[in-house]
Amino acid sequence: MSEFSKEVVDLVWGRPSSGGLSPSLFRRWTQGFVFSESERTALEQFEGGPCAIIVPVQAFLLKNLLFATENSNWREISDEELKSVLCTTLSELLESACQNQSHTFSLAVWSRGGKSAPDEEQGEMPVDIPDGPQQQPDTTQQQQQQNSEPSHRQQPEPAPSQSSDQQPPTALASEDLGFERFHSLIHKRTIKSVCELREAVLSLYDSWRNKFGVLLFLYSVILTKGIENIRNEIEDTTEPLIDPVYGHGSQSLINLLVSGRAVSNVWDGDRECSGMKLKGINDQATVGFLTLMESLRYCKVGSCLKSPKLPVWILGSETHLSVFFTKELALVAPESPTEQARRVFQTYDPEDNGFIPDTLLEDVMKALDLVSEPEYVNLMKSKLDPEGLGIVLLGSFLMEFFPEQDSGIPDSFPVYHYNGLKQSNHNEKVSYVEGTALVLGFEDPMVRTDDTPVKRCLQTKWPYIELLWTTERSPSLN
Repeated sequence: MSEFSKEVVDLVWGRPSSGGLSPSLFRRWTQGFVFSESERTALEQFEGGPCAIIVPVQAFLLKNLLFATENSNWREISDEELKSVLCTTLSELLESACQNQSHTFSLAVWSRGGKSAPDEEQGEMPVDIPDGPQQQPDTTQQQQQQNSEPSHRQQPEPAPSQSSDQQPPTALASEDLGFERFHSLIHKRTIKSVCELREAVLSLYDSWRNKFGVLLFLYSVILTKGIENIRNEIEDTTEPLIDPVYGHGSQSLINLLVSGRAVSNVWDGDRECSGMKLKGINDQATVGFLTLMESLRYCKVGSCLKSPKLPVWILGSETHLSVFFTKELALVAPESPTEQARRVFQTYDPEDNGFIPDTLLEDVMKALDLVSEPEYVNLMKSKLDPEGLGIVLLGSFLMEFFPEQDSGIPDSFPVYHYNGLKQSNHNEKVSYVEGTALVLGFEDPMVRTDDTPVKRCLQTKWPYIELLWTTERSPSLN
């Protein structure tokens, strides 16, 4: 294994125990970017684990399909358009990860004939390893992994080599190739401009779709970002990007794909805690991130991720990622006064109780540039808390200071949900689930839908959202 491969392996997989990395865990990550037979623009995830890469790619791909192409029928596009949008998306994510001003990128590619890495300046191209038959996943590991799934589909064969002596010595499935051998056959290829990057990514289309496409892209992002840069951003440098037991991608890995920063937290900006600097997300994300963990009060997602530039959100459960999206741009319009008031109020209500102590009312009013003279504040305390309970309810506060404020969001609009695992889809066919969303006011909604994990996840941004799906069962977060 080359030195660069060892550094990447330590960062991604950690330092394997004496028994080595679990073969079944490595196998779960060996798949390419393959589109579903049931939904032309939906990527399929064969087993649990690689959603930390596949789902961010899917989210940015949908963003490009919905808002960066002229084709109005985004679900039915030609093979050439599909190839173009996938490669454009991969290039975009690599550009986001690049931190150097010289715009130098690195791609993880195959060596010729399994030899040592060729001269990068000569631009020597890789040779793909042909696919072998898939094995059924280890049943013990499948029981441990909540969202794992057997790989039933054969991935596309790569383009044949020009000569047999260019082939790596082992042309077998990942199970036979092995972890060590796989890493001995890749090297770093340096790209020196954005234009050259886009051309190179397009030329490697077959590699991205082949057996190891997801891992090659992951390593390309890491090498482009810089191993040392990632270590400087991760909160706990002893924690690998992929869990060595269950194979889940870490929050640092998800953040790296979504924001270009491999930070471990989802709040806005950096924070000081007991003399330690804890890094968060610094800029508004292009696509968003919401998590069920927030509804369970394990974390608080900041506005940089919660309010992205475009209406596409990655949804996180305890073990899996999926995507919620819509074409309704009003969802990402600038905050209305009511939305700003709700956000500021909730900063003084970190436990999301729906109320604050009346002693904090003056601070909230000052933060919103409302009249905050002591006499007026005391008058408002009496009005908002007529029973003298010592609390101010969010609903009463908004009704008093922001009555009949229009958020600009339509009463109802079409929405979609994507889950790349076959077993999580109706009839085990990966396809978008269509529905209608209603974002109501803080008063009790007249329409109530089932309390599902997807809805609870979305309520961390829209507390009174209701969802009506066209399918018999609600889409799954897992």
